[in-house]
This record gives sequence, structure tokens and C-alpha cells, in this order.
Amino acid sequence: MKCPYCKHPDSRVVDSRVSGEGFTIRRRRECPNCQVRFTTYEQVAETTVMVVKKDKSREPFDRGKIRAGIVTACFKRPISPEQIDSLIADVEADVLGQGDAEIASPAIGELVMEKLKTLDQVAYVRFASVYREFQDVSDFDAEIRPMLSAQQAAE
Repeated sequence: MKCPYCKHPDSRVVDSRVSGEGFTIRRRRECPNCQVRFTTYEQVAETTVMVVKKDKSREPFDRGKIRAGIVTACFKRPISPEQIDSLIADVEADVLGQGDAEIASPAIGELVMEKLKTLDQVAYVRFASVYREFQDVSDFDAEIRPMLSAQQAAE
């Protein structure tokens, strides 16, 4: 890295430490030309994943929108804030881990439902009813029947 004082094209790392909850590395550097020490910070360059909505519009991925939907689905359920945060972090990691610049909103909804189904079945059905736009009781029945069959088979 170029020295910010004398503009020498190289410097050496004297010390490195992890900071910022493990997402940043602080490096002390020294210029071999002027012997001045300076600090640099290295962190992952965040890429913005764009969400392609049903109407083909695009908007940046927003963790807050996922949180709002999950919190609503989990209202008055025995689910801790830590479990909700963990679920959101898992979904976000899956979305960002795909490495794509864009992801369809239905794919995000499916990820959320997959994770909610293992966390709490009532929260899952609540989320699914909004996400899949249930129109009547038969939609609920169609969603719940496979879950009941799997539960009876396990008993």
C-alpha cells in the first residue's frame, strides 16, 4: 500500500488485529522510506443484491422487510428475539451466499418459509398465508394437510 505521507509505493504490515465484530481487520503499517507508521482498515466490500419483484421492478435487498414479515408471523408465539435474529441472519447469508447480483422475491419468500417451518409451524402458516396470498380456508387446508400427515407418520 502506498504511504500517505511520502507517497512511497510500498509499505509493510507491522501488526494486524481483528476488530468490528470480526468483519474488519486493523493493520498497522510502516513505510520503509520515511519510517512513518499509519493504520489501515480492511473489510469485505459489500455487494448490493437487487431483489426482482413480481412486477419486474428492482430494489435493494432489505433485511428490515424480512424482519417485519417474520416478526408479524411470530406475533404471540413462543419464539425469542434471538431465534428471529438467527433466522433472518440465515436467510440473509443464503441470499448473499448465492453470489448473484439479483434474486427473485419469490425465492426469498421460499427461503423464509423453509426456515420458519422448522422453527414454528403456526408462524410458518401465518407467513405462508400472506406470502402465497391465500384466498379462503381451502388454501389453509392445502398447506396444513401435508404437515399433519408428516406429523402423524412421525408418531
